[in-house]
Amino acid sequence: MTFPRRSFLHLAAAAAALGAAPRFATAQAYPTRPVRIISGFPPGGVNDTYARLIGQWLSERLGQQFFVENRPGAGGNLAAEALVRAAPDGYTLLLATSADAWNATLYDNLKFNFVREIAAVAPVVRAPGVLVVHPSLPVKSVPELIASAKANPGKISVASAGIGSAPHMYWELFRTLAGVDMLHVPYRGGGPAVTDLLGGQVQVYFGTTASSIEYIRSGRLRALAVTTATRAAALPEVPALAEFLPTYEASIFVGIVAPRGTPADIVATLSRDINLALGDEKMLRRIAELGDTPLALSSSNFERLIAEETEKWGNVIRSAKLRAE
Repeated sequence: MTFPRRSFLHLAAAAAALGAAPRFATAQAYPTRPVRIISGFPPGGVNDTYARLIGQWLSERLGQQFFVENRPGAGGNLAAEALVRAAPDGYTLLLATSADAWNATLYDNLKFNFVREIAAVAPVVRAPGVLVVHPSLPVKSVPELIASAKANPGKISVASAGIGSAPHMYWELFRTLAGVDMLHVPYRGGGPAVTDLLGGQVQVYFGTTASSIEYIRSGRLRALAVTTATRAAALPEVPALAEFLPTYEASIFVGIVAPRGTPADIVATLSRDINLALGDEKMLRRIAELGDTPLALSSSNFERLIAEETEKWGNVIRSAKLRAE
């Protein structure tokens, strides 16, 4: 049987439209099943809290469950590797943090390249650190701490939550810019470090705002500065370190990423709804309670931020000759 040319063209166009329709419908219907958000941290911590807050928000917005899968270990690398090995279909996401950026240099044997193998979706917050001291240390400002450390090299103890932790990174940047020598005491986690700081066994710590703010308010710890370039809303009376060390800026980003190759329309959907969360009053109150700052960026700007943080902290790590234990 033969068809007139016009009839054939109509049939071909219809067939092409039918072939395209399921793909369009699938993209528009995302998600059609539950989505997992991998977290490289144990349940109950601040990062895990953000994974659950965003998961709940996306569940309500998109009509499917976004559930958190905790996969702690290797400084977050187990979770990151699980993400980059997952299918790029939008059904596996990662709560990424600055740790993923500095791990690229801190670890020698990673089997993946985080910057190249992820699709940035959207950040959620910037989490400032705060430089605190035990009240027994007779310094009340950053210049006084620097002067005391220079007058007593290696005698003031500074705690961290372990090699490669955020408190350690903040300390290394401070040490480099201030030109001071203190005794670094690494702990296995922030909890033990704060416990010994409160007991006076160590004297200085770069903590998270969330873990330190109540101790600051009660007078059990003295805050000398926040680590962001400008003062933090949670502690407006505490100066920024940049007021004394002009190039100092250190904070943790927290955000959502997907495997590289995830369809652009799915990334756009997730990015749109996460940024909408950062305009929600309830979400903003919760972020403020945790002492952090909302960070609304496009996917492309978030990708740029991750690359910049990877380069910045890579330089700090190489300068200090740090390696993960």
